[in-house]
Amino acid sequence: MTTSTAAPARHVLEEACAMAGLNAAGAEPVRLAENQIWRLPGRVIVRIAQSGQATAAAREVRVARWLAQQGVPAVRLIDVEQPVQAQGRPVTFWKELPPQEHGSPRDVAYLLRQLHALPVPDIELGYLNPFVRVTERLEAATTISDDDRAWLRGLHRDLAAAWADRPAGLPDRAVHGDAWPGNLVRAGGEPLMMDLERFSVGPPEWDLVSTAVRAKTTGAATSKEYAEFCEAYGFDVTEWEGYPILAGARELRMTTYAAQHAASNPEWADQAQYRIDCLRGRSGPRPWSWKGIL
Repeated sequence: MTTSTAAPARHVLEEACAMAGLNAAGAEPVRLAENQIWRLPGRVIVRIAQSGQATAAAREVRVARWLAQQGVPAVRLIDVEQPVQAQGRPVTFWKELPPQEHGSPRDVAYLLRQLHALPVPDIELGYLNPFVRVTERLEAATTISDDDRAWLRGLHRDLAAAWADRPAGLPDRAVHGDAWPGNLVRAGGEPLMMDLERFSVGPPEWDLVSTAVRAKTTGAATSKEYAEFCEAYGFDVTEWEGYPILAGARELRMTTYAAQHAASNPEWADQAQYRIDCLRGRSGPRPWSWKGIL
C-alpha cells in the first residue's frame, strides 16, 4: 500500500462512515485493491466496492440478511442502514471474522447442503450466469495468441449454447455462485460462508461443480476428499449428464481468469498458457496440475 493509494481511499471511508453513524478514526487498511477493505476499531470491516457496483452491493446485503434469518453460518452485517454511497462507490459494513483458513471439501459440502435445502428466497437475486466476465477477461488477456483467443471464444459460444439446452437436474435454489474453499472457509474453528457477491438463483449443480473440478480437472482435491464431499452432501454431480457442460464453464472461467491476471502480472503468464494448452488437448488428459492464482 502506498500513501497515494491510501489517501483517496480514506476520503471515501470517512464519508461512508459518517453517513452510517460510525467513526473512521483509527481505521486501518486491510487491502486496497479494486475492492478496498478497511478495519475500524471495534472489529468492524468496511468494504468499499467499485463505482457501478451499487446493485451488486445491495444484493449482497439482502443475501447476508436472509442467511442470518435462516441461521446459515455466514458473514454478518453490523446493524446500520446499508449499503451507502460515498463518492459514487457503494460501501458495506461487516462484523470482523476470527482468523480463517480454507474450508475442507467436507466443510464446503456441509455449508452447501444447508444452503440448497432452503426454498428460493423472496428477494431479488437474478438468475445464474456461469459466463459472467468471460468476454471481458478475454479482451484483457494480452499475453495470449490470437489463435488461442479465437479458440477460447469458440469454446465460450459452444458452452453457452449447451448451457441454454442443458439436461434437467436438481430443482433451482439460491446458489453461492463461487463455492470454492477460499469462500466457504473455516473461521474460529467452524465452517462459514463468505464472499456473497455471486449469489443468484440457479442449479445447485453449479456450486457442486467447483469441488468436482478441483478433483477431476485441477488435481487440487484428492479422490478421497472428493468422496468425502459427495458423502457429506449426498450427491455426486459428476454422475449427472450435464456435468461436462458446467465443468467446461468452470474450466473456462478459471482459464480466462489466469489469462487476465497474466496481462498485469507476468508471473502468471506461464500458468495461463498452460491452462489453455490443457483445454486444447496439448497437455494430456485430466487431471492436470493447475496452480492457484493469488
